[in-house]
Amino acid sequence: MKGLILIRGGGDLASGIALRLHRVGLKILICELVQPLTVRRTVSFSEAVYSNEVIIEGIKGKLATDYQEAENIIANGGIAVLVDPSADAKEKLRPVVVVDARMRKRPSGDRLNNDSMLIGLGPGFTAGVDCHAVIETNRGHFLGRVIWEGQAQDDTGIPGNVQGFQKERVLHSPQDGLLNPVVIIGSLVDKGQTLAYVDQMPITAPFSGLLRGMAHSGLAVKMGLKIGDVDPRRDPSLCHFVSEKTLAIAGGVLEAMLTKPEMPELLWGKD
Repeated sequence: MKGLILIRGGGDLASGIALRLHRVGLKILICELVQPLTVRRTVSFSEAVYSNEVIIEGIKGKLATDYQEAENIIANGGIAVLVDPSADAKEKLRPVVVVDARMRKRPSGDRLNNDSMLIGLGPGFTAGVDCHAVIETNRGHFLGRVIWEGQAQDDTGIPGNVQGFQKERVLHSPQDGLLNPVVIIGSLVDKGQTLAYVDQMPITAPFSGLLRGMAHSGLAVKMGLKIGDVDPRRDPSLCHFVSEKTLAIAGGVLEAMLTKPEMPELLWGKD
């Protein structure tokens, strides 16, 4: 498919990239897992795997059952989501650019070739070895910067500071089991309020604020897995717009692509 961008992963960072690239007229296919573990589901196209269709900031993402349906969705102005953990669509649809937005934070095992430009997000990638360019994902002065040689900064494991809250913003599974949320994303919550259960063990709000994210009900989760996000800003609209971090990273992806002089013709040229 001429001018296609394939994004591996459909979480909030990947979805912000998909939105920004779609808005400048690019064709987007997202390849996802059978059961995505996304937390910020209201701004993630991965949610289409569960609900068949999702709309984020006015842009529709729709689940495709095969390559032909994916092409039809894209041709009709949408973003296609395909359950394709290994991204086998690369061989069939021949994307111009592949963006690895899975945030695995370890080497991908991919090797460069001449078929597609490969862009990796954050730590785990080495520009010139397993991707053509790396985009910095760590908050700070270099967020969104394109790295053409070497690696992004190491993962700090510390979430961004929001009104003095950092690590406590993130909810982790206390044990292995099945996740059962009892509060919907976008709800205002009080400190100590039960937000979900993993089997019979409750997960409570660490402070009063907004439930900004929660993984999908019924998922089998492992102890320590990130399953939720609480924001001290009591503004439910934050659940429906991609973040400033995501937009900065998306800008880096677009810059990396357009640094190559042949890209405009490959991406926007007529079929």
